Amino acid sequence: MQDPYKILGVAKNATQDEIKKVYRKLARELHPDVNPGDTKIEERFKKVSSAYHLLGDPERRKKFDNGLIDADGRETGPFGRGGGGGQSRAGGGFGQNDPFGFSGSNPEDIFDEIFGKGGRGGRGGGGFGGFGGERKPQKVKGPNISYELSLDFSEAIIGTTKRINLASGKSLEVRIPPGSENEQTLRLKGQGMAGMNGGEAGDALIKLHVHPDKTFRREGNDLHCELAITLAEAVLGGSIEVPTVNGKVNMKLPANANSGTKLRLRGKGAPYDRNTKHGDQYVHLTVKLPDERDDELIEFIRDWSEKHPYSTR
Repeated sequence: MQDPYKILGVAKNATQDEIKKVYRKLARELHPDVNPGDTKIEERFKKVSSAYHLLGDPERRKKFDNGLIDADGRETGPFGRGGGGGQSRAGGGFGQNDPFGFSGSNPEDIFDEIFGKGGRGGRGGGGFGGFGGERKPQKVKGPNISYELSLDFSEAIIGTTKRINLASGKSLEVRIPPGSENEQTLRLKGQGMAGMNGGEAGDALIKLHVHPDKTFRREGNDLHCELAITLAEAVLGGSIEVPTVNGKVNMKLPANANSGTKLRLRGKGAPYDRNTKHGDQYVHLTVKLPDERDDELIEFIRDWSEKHPYSTR
């Protein structure tokens, strides 16, 4: 969310009464019942209400001013807080499931003051010109809530289940589909903030952060890894053990392999198309000589190179 002071149009040293007065005026102008069908006004109405949720509570406002929470009510930090590696934030707006846990700064209390109970779906008690009396209020969908969830590389490729804490206080098991990618966003329908006037709940949007892996790197649906082989394996070939995200497998190594040779393991990459297809895994070879000096090997190579000269450049 943007700076709540700018959204409400108040100075940072404004009093609580001044903030409430400004919000009353904006709520009167922007309420969906006054502007039926205007999505832009509705979106601004949600932002204004969310800003008042933050600044209308003195304690929460103090934390924001001191940099302890951000404009979305989250504690400051790399990924905030959340169950199972996740954290949440309200996507603007309000509802019965208040993510900030406020008391005393509820916009709906002000709606009742301005419109009477009719401002939220009952009979109007007067207070706003011709808007008193019976009327059908507009349904407003609840705001979405954003979460951030950290995953290991193998969890993203293979798939897993994680538990997160929702803004309502309940926890939820989230299925991470196989082949998930870094920065990918999953949508959970109806798990966001409650709607208004009978409107449906918003959604929970879960953004994935996949940690880099020491062994593998991903390019599209293909996986790549580096593998060191001995001089004997490079010359003679044979069967070698290769790591994959699902465990080690044996791979045939052709004779006369060089550093830089790339071998392919079909179907050992990341799954895609709802786990019906898989990419490949590419193994990049590096020939590694013995760490210690071997005089016998040196003498053999000297003799061999004199009898079998060849050029690489």
